[in-house]
Amino acid sequence: MAGREPPVYAAEGIETRMSSLAKNTKATMIPGLRYKDAPAAIDWLCEAFGFERHLVVPGEGGTIAHAQLVFGNGMVMLGSARDDEFGALQQPLAAPGGPVSLSIYIVVSDVDAHHAQAAAAGAEIVMAPEDQDYGGRLYCCRDPEGNLWNFGSYDPWEEDS
Repeated sequence: MAGREPPVYAAEGIETRMSSLAKNTKATMIPGLRYKDAPAAIDWLCEAFGFERHLVVPGEGGTIAHAQLVFGNGMVMLGSARDDEFGALQQPLAAPGGPVSLSIYIVVSDVDAHHAQAAAAGAEIVMAPEDQDYGGRLYCCRDPEGNLWNFGSYDPWEEDS
């Protein structure tokens, strides 16, 4: 990282009023997605990325009311797109393949092996595996509905990653 300022980390032991409300649990942030075809998305995410079904609640007409998929100690929640109060706030991407405002980063032990599995399952690889200036290795891909996923070996919780 020649020519760059060193990163600044929060001082250990400092707690703000809001962060003190975080529950001590496996993961305090769990991304949520809506899919046009959630049953197919669940199957694909498990095959391509190695997620496991933790909970799947079927909805009416072959939809998914709510699903929880896990990978290690992380989780993503998803469901079928629908016309309800929350559906007015969150919908699948209108233009798959275009820019997104959110992507998910998942720490993996072997970036190249994960990349090979995702590519074999049909993931659209948008950035091939590459070593990063900040450490670790990373690749980026899109799922069949265009959501952007990042998989890397850099673990921001480890001091020497």
